[in-house]
Amino acid sequence: MPVNNIEQDSQLGQTQEDNIILCMKWGTKYGAEYVNRLYNMVSRHLTLPFKMVCLTDRTEGINPEVQCFPIPSLDLPAGSPERGWNKLSTFEPDLYGLRGNLLFLDLDVVIIDNIDCFFQQEGDFLIIHDWKRPWRITGNSSVYRFKLGAFPEILPYFREHFDEISNRFRNEQEYLTWFVKQTGKLSYWPESWCKSYKYHCLRKLPLAYVLPPKKPKDAKIIIFHGEVNPPDAINGGGGKWYRHILPSDWIKQAWQ
Repeated sequence: MPVNNIEQDSQLGQTQEDNIILCMKWGTKYGAEYVNRLYNMVSRHLTLPFKMVCLTDRTEGINPEVQCFPIPSLDLPAGSPERGWNKLSTFEPDLYGLRGNLLFLDLDVVIIDNIDCFFQQEGDFLIIHDWKRPWRITGNSSVYRFKLGAFPEILPYFREHFDEISNRFRNEQEYLTWFVKQTGKLSYWPESWCKSYKYHCLRKLPLAYVLPPKKPKDAKIIIFHGEVNPPDAINGGGGKWYRHILPSDWIKQAWQ
């Protein structure tokens, strides 16, 4: 059973679990400014008490309000391909003594509205339902939530069956969704909450030459995946030859 983090309020006699925002940064693709901007966006759009944690191999330049810890080792064979497997380390049964509800956010998401609901939505494990192939169970792991310690079997099974898993699944989100589905605890966020910049914001040709990317109604978090990232969205461009991308003022306003 998951271990609950209980903080006793001595004045009110009530209990409250920690709301933890967790992100990960490894390598050099994303600098400290991505962590800091994410912290700023969360601070503006989350009214619930929270603590923010970053698992990283480089702490330089990160806002001191963000707790930093090393990325737990997955103990993979040397030379194993990187497919986002590091995200699975968030399921360490004891992740640096952290307790409570963990909301994982990719570094390159852009928050555009209040996200209290991501902690209030019922469910043991919630993830984005992948947009590209909605007939599959696969989730997009840019945004997912679970109670720390609630799925202690995910990592041991991954380590023990790595060869089989790496052949069967393209990345960590396919494995993660499959595993949680077997427990009967897989749920998805409401469809309108998390939208893809590529699929839901970019205009189709020829409108893309005259109209800037649109802001989806009722969206709370914009997900960036593929070749376009927030700086590209702000400045325009960055896509493949068959995508024309004009600058987005609303992304510029939100990503700061």
